[in-house]
Amino acid sequence: MGVGSQRVHRGAPRVVVIGAGIVGCSLAEELTARGWTDVTVLDQGPLFAAGGSSSHAPGLVFQTNPSKTLAEFARYTVGKLRDLSVDGRPCFRPVGGLEVATTPARLAELARRHGLATSWGIEARLVDPAECARLHPLLDPGAVLGGLHVPSDGLVHAVPAGEAQARRAIDRGARFLSRHRVTGVASAAGRVSGVHTDQGFVPADVVVCAAGFWGPDVGALAGLTVPLQPLAHQYATTAPVPALAGAVAEISAPILRHQDADLYYREHGDRIGIGSYGHRPMPVTAAETEQHENSCLPFTPEDFSDAWKQSLALLPGLAETEVAAGINGVFSFTPDGMPLLGEHRDLPGFWVAEAVWVTHSAGVAKALAEWLVEGQPRTDVHECDLHRFTAVQLSPEYVAERGAQQFVEVYDVVHPLAPPQVLRPLQVSPFHPRHIELGAVCGEAGGWERPLWFGANAALADGLELPARDEWAAQWWSPTAAAEAAATRERVAMYDMTPLTRIEVTGPGACALLQQLTSNDVDRPVGRVVYTLLLGADGGIRSDLTVARLGEQRFQVGANGPLDLDWFRQHAPEDGSVQLRDTTTGTCGIGLWGPRARDVLQSLTRTDVSNGAFRYFTARELFVGGVPVTALRVSYVGELGWELYTDAATGLRLWDVLWAAGQEHGLVAAGRSAFGSLRLEKGYRAWGVDMTTEHDPVEAGLEFAVRPGKGDFVGRDALDRRPHPRRLACLTLDDPATTVLGKEPVRVDGVPVGHVTSAAFGYTIGRSIAYAWLPAEHAEPGTAVTIDWFGQPVAATVSAEPLVDPAGAKVRC
Repeated sequence: MGVGSQRVHRGAPRVVVIGAGIVGCSLAEELTARGWTDVTVLDQGPLFAAGGSSSHAPGLVFQTNPSKTLAEFARYTVGKLRDLSVDGRPCFRPVGGLEVATTPARLAELARRHGLATSWGIEARLVDPAECARLHPLLDPGAVLGGLHVPSDGLVHAVPAGEAQARRAIDRGARFLSRHRVTGVASAAGRVSGVHTDQGFVPADVVVCAAGFWGPDVGALAGLTVPLQPLAHQYATTAPVPALAGAVAEISAPILRHQDADLYYREHGDRIGIGSYGHRPMPVTAAETEQHENSCLPFTPEDFSDAWKQSLALLPGLAETEVAAGINGVFSFTPDGMPLLGEHRDLPGFWVAEAVWVTHSAGVAKALAEWLVEGQPRTDVHECDLHRFTAVQLSPEYVAERGAQQFVEVYDVVHPLAPPQVLRPLQVSPFHPRHIELGAVCGEAGGWERPLWFGANAALADGLELPARDEWAAQWWSPTAAAEAAATRERVAMYDMTPLTRIEVTGPGACALLQQLTSNDVDRPVGRVVYTLLLGADGGIRSDLTVARLGEQRFQVGANGPLDLDWFRQHAPEDGSVQLRDTTTGTCGIGLWGPRARDVLQSLTRTDVSNGAFRYFTARELFVGGVPVTALRVSYVGELGWELYTDAATGLRLWDVLWAAGQEHGLVAAGRSAFGSLRLEKGYRAWGVDMTTEHDPVEAGLEFAVRPGKGDFVGRDALDRRPHPRRLACLTLDDPATTVLGKEPVRVDGVPVGHVTSAAFGYTIGRSIAYAWLPAEHAEPGTAVTIDWFGQPVAATVSAEPLVDPAGAKVRC
């Protein structure tokens, strides 16, 4: 991708950006600022109100987001646009943002959002009803319970903001061409070579699709699925409001959210603009928008009637006016609500920057420009990567239904552990029938159903003394998880490991490729298993892997998802000496863990699985109850045991024979809730949660997985140049009755210094565990900290890790 592009281009390449909305304009500015000045931006419409979402976007910028990446994109966008103007007119007005609560649940959510803002470095404050009314005089203070005020939020004028950035880019050599409809994407020698338009051919070394909701159509020209669903969203403007009579400023009060009613508001001088997400989803196609100016479909008043009633209750002054105009404006939604960024895996040089809202536009453009020019973005973008979806998640039905659900939930209070509720089950392991029989309560990840806990184990939790949980922490949790964790520590349990991505790497160049890409030494004898890292060129952690050498030229890699396979493909030699195959859907796996795991396994195989014959971090191929199995003696829960993999066709038998043999040993099925608790007690990291590309092995406590002496590998040289100002620290909460879930701010002496990554109750140690990023000087064991939990400080202490079996004797016995 970016690395590959750098190998091809000796100097600055010719870049074509498709789309002159705010994303395309921002990208042109960011690229030219970095010296890539041969940039051409094409649009089928006029400049700069080209007819896409930017042309009608209301422009409200609320920076706080559960995603750290999106919050950083928004912060950068605010910082950049607030200094821009066009012909003396500011592109951004920092009037602040105000979110109000009309229900106790929303008031609690605002306290949680205040914690998110603090975690991501955004100044925010919780305010009472009187302060809400002072900030926004149209508000009825009796209608709200409180609010969240972010002074740096504000209003973007999207079209001028795009033009201002375009002018900068033009001054550096870029050109913008209107009325150029892209009709084809050309390639030569396996790379993009330009685009065909209705005005002629435009050559390019790099093509970036920033076409907004036309993205799927443009992507199809390059043979690429762009998983994006256009949906219409209602925005209305009132007639003049008497209470605003005489207003000369375009906007003076903060932009306003009434999320309990799925509404937002902004001033237009003496009028009020009202946006609604409370109506039915209105999916459209890009073609359907072209007969309407600026992709604004006709307003449907019947869909707005409830929004108007709710608005009158919140802003009583609106009773003296009426809805004067409205649109059903079209925006882009993805299955998970995140942008789409990255390079086409089969057509190098073709990139996308799609499903990007005005709020995040400049931040996204900066990250993509860094990716193109430097080889990788400086911000972690794995949540936004174009290739994060598996094949089953790219179906038209999935994209449409999950996209519509994202629209419905834009302003909903969504619990971080709550799984999607539409288009399920989509992908199940061969063990799913047994899971259902055992009363599994399932979540979902990567399109896979994953048991959280099993109703069949509920009786095992009777008599367990567990602290009571508050209403929020009790959601998507069950005391049954405690029983399953105890069974794992004391007896034996089976975990479904099927969703873990498995990549087969074979061929005469397999070992050399893995040595080049990973930080540990994987050139070990057949039968060895190695924990290792994928690093970026800057030494940041792209992923962590378990690599099992099953033959001289055959490796099984346990990975974190499709992005790891993409990374391998980018770097694989072109001589055919390495073959890569994702075997996940054709295979399945069981984690058999606990002190009696060996007893269960030995009863089903003639292979000696004693400690002397089958050591920790080794692999063997054997038969279990007549089923051919690849057995890896590794553990992600800190207990003796194996990961057992077989073909999907024999998976159900593998489950059944293990289940039958395990009953005399007290075996249970266990889910992800217990799994998460057990892994944190052992200090095992989860990539994408505890560590990302923004962190290095020293900071993450994974130096043991780096072998600089093995020879050159990606990221090796950068590790010596990186400072290490922070550490991933283990915290234990002082009061066993308290708990946190993740992303909460951590304070020392009342000052925010970091944030929580993973958290769970440690059933073995009898208190909650939270891992958090802290400045190195505050990460020493014994340091007292507090964690914000819905606005209240929770006392915690930095603890030495791991908390359970620090010598690792259990997994090695």
